[in-house]
Amino acid sequence: MEEVLYTVTEVSKLIKTNPAYVYSLINNGLLPALKLGSLKVTRSSLLKFLETYEGKDLTDPTNIKELKLMKG
Repeated sequence: MEEVLYTVTEVSKLIKTNPAYVYSLINNGLLPALKLGSLKVTRSSLLKFLETYEGKDLTDPTNIKELKLMKG
């Protein structure tokens, strides 16, 4: 399978957040990236990140918590 590279802006659109937050994930070591002119994230790294942190509250990447769901 061919590896696909995403820019920080593309990742932010895919996970519906902003580029600053993606940089925060990268800088805190949660989302691996490589620098090819600018930072890039591989498709496999993004999928692994999403799988690893499913069910977690990543509002503050320096203080990851279990996701608490409200019962409604």
